[in-house]
Amino acid sequence: MEQKVALVTGSSRGVGKQIALELARNGYDIVINYARSKTAALETAGEIEQLGRKALVIKANVGDMEKVRAMFAEIKETFGRLDVLINNAASGVQRPIMELEEKHWDWTMDINSKALLFCSQEAARLMEKTGGGSIVSISSLGAIRYLKNYTAVGVSKAAVEALTRYLSVELADKNIVVNAVSGGAIDTEALKHFPNREEILEDARVNTPAGRIVHIEDIVHTVMFLISEGAYMIRGQTIIVDGGRSLLV
Repeated sequence: MEQKVALVTGSSRGVGKQIALELARNGYDIVINYARSKTAALETAGEIEQLGRKALVIKANVGDMEKVRAMFAEIKETFGRLDVLINNAASGVQRPIMELEEKHWDWTMDINSKALLFCSQEAARLMEKTGGGSIVSISSLGAIRYLKNYTAVGVSKAAVEALTRYLSVELADKNIVVNAVSGGAIDTEALKHFPNREEILEDARVNTPAGRIVHIEDIVHTVMFLISEGAYMIRGQTIIVDGGRSLLV
């Protein structure tokens, strides 16, 4: 069997990094995508190489289609294939709805939503050459629930979940399985950008039926299941991993 390859966008740190490392442990060579933190991306690459796998580090803002096309051209030249795309990179402006500006909206939608569509197009062209693959996107509960200051990001994640359904149907004939994972509050670097971070974490600690907040590993395990043969008949779904918190709203 030829060596399989996975691209994880936004994989220099946080959830993306841990997904990349777990994919490497499971035998994948990894494309590490980052936008700002080269040092962190290179550290992640070093950890992947210590696991005996190849790591290709590519700087690219996934909201910029020229950069996306260049990234996939480099993947094609280096590996000649792609088996898994994890659409993890995310950004966004968190402000009350009356304070949102057009530039805030465009930035958030480009990185969180547009990137999924056009990265998936490029990924599909590589995946179909080797018989198929898997695409998994990282969403959030703000796609289906109101979260304070989260309008732009929440709507962008709702678009991710809708795109997941459409991509799932239209890429099925290429044997590409498409799903998403929506996580509850996780105490990561990204959460530090939330003005009400402590309030969110405390709510998760107190009100999650499972008895604890979500850990990064919970998301990683779900992603790994969705790219496995055991999840072949799960298509276009958003799997909520929140310990039951959203059931109590």
